[in-house]
Amino acid sequence: MRRRSIATTLAALALGAMLAATFHQEVAPKLGIPDIAAPPAGPGAGTPQAAVPSDPCSPVIAGLNPRQQLAQLIQVGVKPESSEDALAIVNAEQVGGIFIGGDAPGLLTGGALALVRAASKLPITVSVDDEGGRVQRIDALEGDLPSARALVAANTPEQVRELAKVRGGQLRARGVTMDLAPVVDTSSQPDDTVIGDRSWSDDPAVARKYAEAFAAGLRDSGVQPVLKHFPGHGGASGDSHQGLVTTAPLADLKAKDLVPYQDIKTYGQVAVMVGHLDVPDLTGGQPATLSPAAYQLLRKDYAFDGMVMTDDLGAMKAVTNLVDLPEAVRLALAAGADVALWSTGGRVGEVLDGLEKAVADGGLPKERVADALHHVLRSKGLC
Repeated sequence: MRRRSIATTLAALALGAMLAATFHQEVAPKLGIPDIAAPPAGPGAGTPQAAVPSDPCSPVIAGLNPRQQLAQLIQVGVKPESSEDALAIVNAEQVGGIFIGGDAPGLLTGGALALVRAASKLPITVSVDDEGGRVQRIDALEGDLPSARALVAANTPEQVRELAKVRGGQLRARGVTMDLAPVVDTSSQPDDTVIGDRSWSDDPAVARKYAEAFAAGLRDSGVQPVLKHFPGHGGASGDSHQGLVTTAPLADLKAKDLVPYQDIKTYGQVAVMVGHLDVPDLTGGQPATLSPAAYQLLRKDYAFDGMVMTDDLGAMKAVTNLVDLPEAVRLALAAGADVALWSTGGRVGEVLDGLEKAVADGGLPKERVADALHHVLRSKGLC
């Protein structure tokens, strides 16, 4: 009797377990009942499992259609005279950013940029390249900012930080959110050469110290700094506005030009601009902006996890002599850029058409788009 009772009990338990499993697997889902009894799988089964954190960017991304997601990855030049051109581009394509080149009293006065911001579904990046010296955009409105080389000669890093904070405040008050500065290239070239007096110093330690101070001042005022031109334009063979230029071998760059990028996290939140530079033993005859190896160098060797953007893809012959704009944008994003910049304006719809096709046929992997989009949204403080 005892043996039969035990056998009967075991059979009943087995039948009950089978019925319970059937209920949880087949019936409960149809009734909308959560399967809270399902045991965790894999190692550690039966122990409480930590909740998987949700992606904070997901709600933002969910509010964008696929074309708008791609549009967040471009920054396009607009005419500086008024808000008309910028408004047309933003209304048509919801681009992630606009770039204002040259003197722009029309677009930087009278609240013109407020109209552009109001037309944008997400906060729009408004960038200028206001370095000081030969490259500045609000000198007619706010006065002259000396070149990097001149600032080093007359100021401490602490004073440069304060000057950058004031300048950044002037930019921010006019609606600018990003300054394509500071230059971190090392150079001893004459002032009027392509980098020249835009460089803080030929000594990488000095260049790093002053660039970090300038970046901190911009950030103090709420303007995002952009370090440029990775992996180092200061000793390159020429001007990338005029054609592809060649740098020293990678080992030489690491010993000097790339020193300002070491321990890059100590800069705080910055972006990095990649230049149109051919590094003989790295990029294989390509501009770094189109070379996966260059982006891997920045991400892996220098552990940079912020937003990476290209130098101008539309007006610099280092790229335009090689490939047309839509293909240059695709190649740059596929290689590892998060934002493709071109200053000449126009062709936005054509570029986005090409990117949509590239995603569909695998020429621009969806994973790469998602990665770039996360970097862009985080740089805007949206997730």
